[in-house]
Amino acid sequence: MTDIDTVVADRVAAAHPLLVQLSRELFDDPETAWEEVRSARRVAGVLSDNGFDVTERYCGLETAFLARAGSGDLHMALCAEYDALPGLGHACGHNLISAITVGAAMALAPVADDLGVTVTVIGTPAEEGGGGKIELLDRNGFDGQHAAAMIHPGPVDVARARPYAVSHSHIEYTGKAAHAAAYPERGINAADAFTIAQVAIGLLRQQLLSSVRVHGMVTRGGEAPNAIAERTEGRWYVRAETLAELAAVEPRVMRCFEAGALATGAELSVTPESKPYAEFRTDEDLLASYERRATAVGRQFASGPDTMMARASTDMGNVSQVLPAIHPYIGIDSLPAVNHQPEFAAATITPAAETAIAHGAVALAGTVVDAATDADIRRRLLNG
Repeated sequence: MTDIDTVVADRVAAAHPLLVQLSRELFDDPETAWEEVRSARRVAGVLSDNGFDVTERYCGLETAFLARAGSGDLHMALCAEYDALPGLGHACGHNLISAITVGAAMALAPVADDLGVTVTVIGTPAEEGGGGKIELLDRNGFDGQHAAAMIHPGPVDVARARPYAVSHSHIEYTGKAAHAAAYPERGINAADAFTIAQVAIGLLRQQLLSSVRVHGMVTRGGEAPNAIAERTEGRWYVRAETLAELAAVEPRVMRCFEAGALATGAELSVTPESKPYAEFRTDEDLLASYERRATAVGRQFASGPDTMMARASTDMGNVSQVLPAIHPYIGIDSLPAVNHQPEFAAATITPAAETAIAHGAVALAGTVVDAATDADIRRRLLNG
């Protein structure tokens, strides 16, 4: 262990109670995509209190921020997520992502200039369907960075992210209300339109590639049981192996929704909720470094069906198309609970999750140290 590694480990150990507190505060006060006002303030506040130069409302986004320490020529971005799931709270563990990122950044801050690094934490809102990182990319929020990294919790440790590309769509049918018993013939049933669309999607699945996923939910089913439904709404996701595959398959899914409109006479409106999320392009050098660092603190990488969280879509995929990036997963010993279950949310405040905060922060900071001190990696990142 080098002197810098010792500093990093000691800093994470000293900050660990604060990081656990941050995670629990986020857990206790979950906010969903684009509404993370208090969450963003909490995460940015910890960094500000520990010497980082913080810019709130970064790139004009209310719940984004940027925090910076050091003045080196190698710029390394660490991403913090803090949005929760509607109705499920932090069932994807974004409270842990923030704690790990903050811990790594705090550990790197006192050695950043010695390493010739500028450490930048980018607070990225709305990963759960809103595409916050895509918005930041479009507003040049990652300009000047040479690489980006973050760690996501899951049931087990997985080094390589292999997320699906995904589109998120808001679906709305508009029909005509009428008394369902007295004048049903005068109505146009927007609920039936959704039924037809979902049946069509179910039949379409037998012709779809195994890499394609289509799923969603009806968020508004009508007005009253004794009225022909005048307006229905839903949210639908289409996933595929790559953006190219997604572009080929999504029109087939949209035709299923068009079928619902055609059969019932309802009007169909489809509104993208964000730009599509891309597949992930992993930086092999940074990933190898993370694997070494994670193994050194005692992590064990899993294989088999429990590792499927690595396929979950993320807007970090879009960042990886622009910058060298990694997005490994750290286990919190939650099985049989998995992401997006209430039991997984509960697992994010267990002793195993608290250990993951410490291990993740040390491994993530160590990856930045390696990028700065390995001459070949540093040169490659600086040269773009």
